[in-house]
Amino acid sequence: MVKIRLARGGTKKKPYYRVVVADQRCKRDGRYLEHIGFYNPMVTENRFEIDAERVKHWLSVGAQPTDRVIRLMKQAKTNA
Repeated sequence: MVKIRLARGGTKKKPYYRVVVADQRCKRDGRYLEHIGFYNPMVTENRFEIDAERVKHWLSVGAQPTDRVIRLMKQAKTNA
């Protein structure tokens, strides 16, 4: 199954996350199919950005977003 999830990057105590489309069997920070956005919890503005068109595409072909990605998308929608 294909998931839309967060892949961790950055350094120790300074996380940075990429929003990626990946097979659920792959490692969290491993191989992915497409990079579609980012989430940076360390800044106050422009924390989350995602390509809505690519999200619609992946959802239409059966990708499932994780709970955290759903929550981030809802927060971004209310803040915009």
